[in-house]
Amino acid sequence: VQLQAYGGGLVQAGGSLRLSCAASGFTLDYYALGWFRQAPGKEREGVSFISSSGGRTYYADSVKGRFTISRDNAKNTVYLQMNSLKPEDTAVYYCAAAEGLEPYAKQYEYDYWGQGTQVTVSS
Repeated sequence: VQLQAYGGGLVQAGGSLRLSCAASGFTLDYYALGWFRQAPGKEREGVSFISSSGGRTYYADSVKGRFTISRDNAKNTVYLQMNSLKPEDTAVYYCAAAEGLEPYAKQYEYDYWGQGTQVTVSS
């Protein structure tokens, strides 16, 4: 059972990145999915969450209107499209899967975690 996050990198402020997280060893159909991030010296925080059906999503206020979470169950993958990036978005981004239907917001509700991908936004 593994989640593999990728797509991070270095981008200038105002730019875009698309993160992907692919699952192996299990199917994501019955899992809610989430993206979290941890900036240097800060605690890990929730960024965006999506229900197992994809019909419900949640965004942290800091990314609302700029980030979009989506999922493709056929590809066993969840995405995070990040637009209008700001230097304060710099962090390691983690994907996570929670068995259940809802777009869970709490870290303890998640069962599986990816290894993280670095996003660096330069000013």
